[in-house]
Order: sequence, then C-alpha cells, then structure tokens
Amino acid sequence: MAWQDLVGSYSLQYVPQSVLDRMASSHMLGIFFRLDTDPGLHIWAGVNDIPAGFDSLDENGTVYLGGGRLLNVPTLEVLVNGQSSSVEFGISGIDPDTAAKVLDTMPDVRGKDLKIGITTLDDYYQPTSPIIALWTGTASHPTESSLAVSGSENPTTTITLATVSGNNTRSRASLVLWSGPHQKAMYPTDKFCDGTARLARGVAPAWPNY
Repeated sequence: MAWQDLVGSYSLQYVPQSVLDRMASSHMLGIFFRLDTDPGLHIWAGVNDIPAGFDSLDENGTVYLGGGRLLNVPTLEVLVNGQSSSVEFGISGIDPDTAAKVLDTMPDVRGKDLKIGITTLDDYYQPTSPIIALWTGTASHPTESSLAVSGSENPTTTITLATVSGNNTRSRASLVLWSGPHQKAMYPTDKFCDGTARLARGVAPAWPNY
C-alpha cells in the first residue's frame, strides 16, 4: 500500500501535499519521538543525529538523536469518544551500566506530553518538512528489563516508557463527588447526587414519563 493511500483521505491538508507526493514514491520515512521533560528528550528511529522539529514546539536548531531501532512500538490509536489506550515504547541493546545511569539521571516523566510524528527524508536523510504530529500521549513511568544470557554473551538492558492516551487515570478525580453532602459542600443548591445512597442499594429509579 502506498503511503499516499494510507493517509490521503484522512489528511485534509493536515499533511502537506509535498510530503504526500514523496510518500507515494519513497520509503524513506522518519519517525520522531518527543517527550516534553526538562530537559526535553528528542529521538528518532534512525542512526545519525539530525536537526528537526515540531512546528511551534521545537526551537530552531533542535537536534533529534538517532535512537536506532525503537522496539515495542504498538499500533497507535487516536481515540474518539473512547476511554483510553495504554502503550509502551522501548529501546533495547543498552549495556547495564549505561541503563542505570540513564534511569538515575532521568528527569521526572510522569504527566509529561509525548508526541509521535513523521516526515519524509531526502537522499541525505534530512527532513523535507517540519515533523508532522500524528499521536499524542501522556507519559506514566519508565521500566527496565534484562534477558538471561549464557556463555560469552554480553548482558543488555531494555528501557521502556509506559504511556497513555485519552482519559486514563487510576485515581478518582478530585471533582468527582459521589454523595449528596459532598456535592453540596461545593455546590449548595445541586441535588444531582441526592439519590446516590438509594441507587447504590440497587433501587430502580422511577423515570418520569413525558
């Protein structure tokens, strides 16, 4: 399937026509990973470091580091009227000492925006346009794992970052109130939660007939 067929009808000029035209005739596509930490993390799925950037997000001169092969990149879904999606991104082949230093010096990632974008590359592996954002998520936490080795094999570590998209949380939001008294503590005239205790016992409400 041509890249143009993949995104053509969806793009509605969101993807520049010049990029679509190049996708139709070239497989040189750059995938970019931007984590809004302090300092920011900028990686792309390639070998060399290249200057690139998301429009209005990255400053001129921002360099995306070549991360090699990005592992555990799942199908990225844009949820419409959905709850949430949880995905993990990973980089493997890191020696254990380097991995430990990365985790020890890593800035706080929880709650930071993560963007995945693409653009085509020219014959010199340079971006032909600003990075086009295709997916946005919220970082949760990093993890590390190592496979058992034998003989003369060198141990390696895989670092992954858990990320969620959509409305995903394990805790109850502070403004989600479940009882009448709690609701009235903030909104004295609001009777929306007056029947919470009765309905919690399984009492079927009598719906009005209009």
